[in-house]
Amino acid sequence: MLNLLEKKSENTKKSLHSYAKYSSIAFQMLIIIIAGVVGGMYLDKWIAWKFPVFTVILTVLSVVLSIYIVIKDILKQ
Repeated sequence: MLNLLEKKSENTKKSLHSYAKYSSIAFQMLIIIIAGVVGGMYLDKWIAWKFPVFTVILTVLSVVLSIYIVIKDILKQ
């Protein structure tokens, strides 16, 4: 009976560890993408072009960077 409870507790700890790991990766992605969008909007407002070039470029680059970081973190495991 005690072994069963220990295994259940160990499985719960593993699932909580996985949840924490993947949610931190999601927050990293979110922060990188938001930083790219806000930075692009700031540059576009500063330069005052008609088309938001920097917003588009920095958004795409931040998404690519966040995907690269996620893949690097997952493959490190």
